[in-house]
Amino acid sequence: MNAARTSSLITTFSAVVLAAGGLALLFASDELLPRFMPGTPASLTVLGQLTSAGWLAMAWLNWNQRRMLVGGIYGRPTVLANFMLYLVSASSLRHPAMAGGASPVLLSVAVLFGALTLVYGALLLRGPFGADTPAGSGAKG
Repeated sequence: MNAARTSSLITTFSAVVLAAGGLALLFASDELLPRFMPGTPASLTVLGQLTSAGWLAMAWLNWNQRRMLVGGIYGRPTVLANFMLYLVSASSLRHPAMAGGASPVLLSVAVLFGALTLVYGALLLRGPFGADTPAGSGAKG
């Protein structure tokens, strides 16, 4: 698989994940937040909607970048923004996801965001994934 195709799959997958989560939190944060984190007061649903704004913005960015090569020097702002989003999200979700009584869905989201942190971290440091890009070469290909 070539680097452009791999970049497209990564950014498209990220866009779909963030759009699905963002739309769910936008329209149903009052239902979802208490289920994922028991004890969450209904008054905090506005935080779910604010989170959805960021996720939808990143989904839009990723969707617009889905046909561009990302990794290394290519699409660096997009890679950095995704890396930071997934790093902070995975780190923030780790503790509540591992607490007793937490939803398995919350744990799944934390693991997924952790995996995407690793993917975008590798893109940041290594360069585009793909058979035509040797490891560690960054911009060469």
